[in-house]
Parts: sequence; C-alpha cells; structure tokens
Amino acid sequence: MPDIRHQIQIRATPKVIYPLISSAEGFGRWWAADARHTGTATGVIEVGLFGRSTVYRLRPQTFLAPNQTSWQCESGGDWAGTVLTFVVGPDATGSLLRVTHSGWAAETDRFIAANTTWGALMHRLRGVAEGREPGPFFTTDALAD
Repeated sequence: MPDIRHQIQIRATPKVIYPLISSAEGFGRWWAADARHTGTATGVIEVGLFGRSTVYRLRPQTFLAPNQTSWQCESGGDWAGTVLTFVVGPDATGSLLRVTHSGWAAETDRFIAANTTWGALMHRLRGVAEGREPGPFFTTDALAD
C-alpha cells in the first residue's frame, strides 16, 4: 500500500503546532474553512470541501501532546480507511513536522493529487504556526488564492 509522506521545518515550538494538528479549530486555520467537530464525545471531526460535496470524517486514534496525533479517515472515497499521522519534534530552527497519509489502496490519480495537496497544506500550516495566518487552503466552496 502506498503512503504519502511530507516533512517541513517550522519556526515554532511543538506546543504551538500541536493545536493546529489536533482539533477542528486548528484544521480550520490552515486546511479547510469548513472543519468542525461532529458534536459527539468521540472527538470526530469533519473536514468539508467544495460546499461539502466532499467530506472527510476523521476519527481520532492517537493524541500524544505535544508531539503526535493520528486520525482514521472514515469517508471521502479513496481516503476511507486511510490514516493521517502528524509527528512534530524539536529541530535546530524550531520544529520538524512529519506528516504521513498511510493506507492507500493504490497509487491512483487521486493519490497523486492528494500528495500535491498535502505539499501545499504543509506551507499553509507552517505559515499559521509562524504567525503569518495565510488562511485555509480550502475556503468553504473553492481553493484559496
């Protein structure tokens, strides 16, 4: 099974980065404007794209503050059954964030597109963590400029 992997250096501490990778509010600042808790006690988050024509339902798997979170994807076509893992640790310039999107069934066109998108998302996340607030990559119904 192929996996998507990215890493990025961030001039911020793991304590600053952790809330951005462990909550709907955090995801909403860099990933998608429509990121919300489902209202259940399970901590499930939905990330809606393009007017919610695509919804990624994420069930929390691991929370090891301030260094790691992982999320099981329960919906979203090819994403269903995959796992998002964020690992952040100290680095000479602040922190190093590693992201793995694992468990893809095959290296499809959607896998390749997701890989490209994760690259762009990492730069948005870094911008937020470093105080620049570029906003989410996905607005409510489109891609950001």
